[in-house]
Amino acid sequence: MFDTGNTAFMLVSTSLVMLMTPGLAFFYGGLISRKNVLSIMMQSFVSMGWTTILWVTVGFTMCFGNDIGGIIGGGRYLFLQGITAHTAFPSSAHIPMLVFVAYQMMFAVITPALITGAFAGRVRFKAYMIFLTVWLLFVYFPLVHMVWGGGIFQQWGVLDFAGGIVVHASAGFAALASVLFIGRRNVKNAKPHSIPLVALGTALLWFGWYGFNAGSELRVNSITANAFLNTDVAASFAAITWLILAIIFEKKPKILGMLTGAVAGLATITPAAGYVNVQTAMLIGIVASVVVYAAVAYKNRKGWDDALDVWGVHGMGGYTGTLLLGLFGSIAVNPHGSNGLFFGGSIFFVKEFAAVTITVIYAFLFTYVALWLINKITPVRVSEEVEIEGLDESEFEEEAYS
Repeated sequence: MFDTGNTAFMLVSTSLVMLMTPGLAFFYGGLISRKNVLSIMMQSFVSMGWTTILWVTVGFTMCFGNDIGGIIGGGRYLFLQGITAHTAFPSSAHIPMLVFVAYQMMFAVITPALITGAFAGRVRFKAYMIFLTVWLLFVYFPLVHMVWGGGIFQQWGVLDFAGGIVVHASAGFAALASVLFIGRRNVKNAKPHSIPLVALGTALLWFGWYGFNAGSELRVNSITANAFLNTDVAASFAAITWLILAIIFEKKPKILGMLTGAVAGLATITPAAGYVNVQTAMLIGIVASVVVYAAVAYKNRKGWDDALDVWGVHGMGGYTGTLLLGLFGSIAVNPHGSNGLFFGGSIFFVKEFAAVTITVIYAFLFTYVALWLINKITPVRVSEEVEIEGLDESEFEEEAYS
């Protein structure tokens, strides 16, 4: 009944996406100061545990259950009821439903973890756990349903191959809201404590992204190969473009900038990976670095303390990639996609623009209000004394380096 090749491929892809969250922990851990390394890594790793619990109890059915008003899924799969080892995922991929459950769960795990880079070194762990819970329930799960689970955006014909809207745009603009609510660091160490850790994290993210993008086809075919190659091409063009921009504007090549550019390229190609050709992926990589480099520069001029540039890399990357899909999408590449504006699909471009814009506005507003409400229950930000001491010692009584 099941296609063993597709099933094996999706199990590998699921494992690759799972690896991205530890990769993110290393990436963020290297960027932050020594005294907050464990705190930022903990926020990624705890998502692996707590998000999994939410996912198998209520999350999957909220995303992929029976449609309620185009916004959320009903209770059909509550606690994964009715899904057995023999239940097939309803598509031509011929894979077990449990494989799809696990694959989508890994997306849910990493998305809120992306936000944590924005408020690194400033947020209490208790407040973060409350935020993680409500953000998944009221932002991520409804968005998945609206885009991928039969909800209103999918009904419109909106496309998002692997999460430019659902993952990166939503997390990036939630990060911006958290930055504006929480405020600037009292003790600002602009220099990352370990660029080798950042490089390790980037390598794991880049490697895992093949499962993130190519795996989103849910089977092995020509679109899978196209998405795989587009992922690497966009990241590579973006990395080298950032290196060139650094030489022009900063007078020296910077490995940290090149690594950031690669992640920007990966985030930007994500919504379009399976819907555009490789030549377009080259352009997307270049545009990704230019846009994100400009966004980071703008953030710095405005004085926003987005510690690890989550808004610029993921927010603007996901937003830009979705618009580029609206411009360059082609049914010649993927007959299940749509033609973009440059191929006669003006209505499709409007739909992509509307969907991603509604998403970022909602994610921003909900995040700001949620943090305001959480702050009424328990202080969100640590005290100045704790911030100076470092969250590793004060929150966990542990240290990364003795």
